[in-house]
Amino acid sequence: MGVVTKRSSMTFFSDPQSHYSHRVRIVLAEKGVTVDVVNVDPSDPPSELSDLNPYNALPTLVDRDLVLYEPNIITEYLDERFPHPPLLPVYPVARAQSRLMMWRVGRDWCGLADTILANKPGSKAAESARKELRESLISAAPLFNEAPYFLSEEFTIVDCCVGPLLWRLGKLGIELPENRVKPLMDYMERLFERRSFKASLSESEEEMRD
Repeated sequence: MGVVTKRSSMTFFSDPQSHYSHRVRIVLAEKGVTVDVVNVDPSDPPSELSDLNPYNALPTLVDRDLVLYEPNIITEYLDERFPHPPLLPVYPVARAQSRLMMWRVGRDWCGLADTILANKPGSKAAESARKELRESLISAAPLFNEAPYFLSEEFTIVDCCVGPLLWRLGKLGIELPENRVKPLMDYMERLFERRSFKASLSESEEEMRD
């Protein structure tokens, strides 16, 4: 996947439809890491996965004798293991702000997306989460006027979290009013045209926006 520049004996167990697995695949592509991506159906995981991960959860990264299984832990490990290009700021204050933003994206946006996906279309829970996520994205749109990427001049690990969610807006049943969210739309276009983003997509993800 992507342009191979660094050799690695890594295996990545990935849900080809999950935004959590997707964010890790973006980091892998951004770093140019050689990795064996194993697409897993979460409803029928291989026995090998349960042997490696006590939670039998996705995504799971295996790097020689190391096994990691939480997306933010995996992405930060990859950023430290392959430091170029850096995806987290060097300075402690900026680094802490990036981590806080990742946490907020996970809590405020990814949590709502998970609720939509976990409930039947049209259900009260799904519709409530869909409305809240839509309104939150509209209110956040001006933030994307401030810099080319998410509150940053450079592509960062935060973009790796936000991008997969925005890629799935159609799947989540969310339509945004273009006249009110132009900065967000422009950001999405920049992000989705990035080479690493294109390289990160699974077949099922490519079909999400056909």
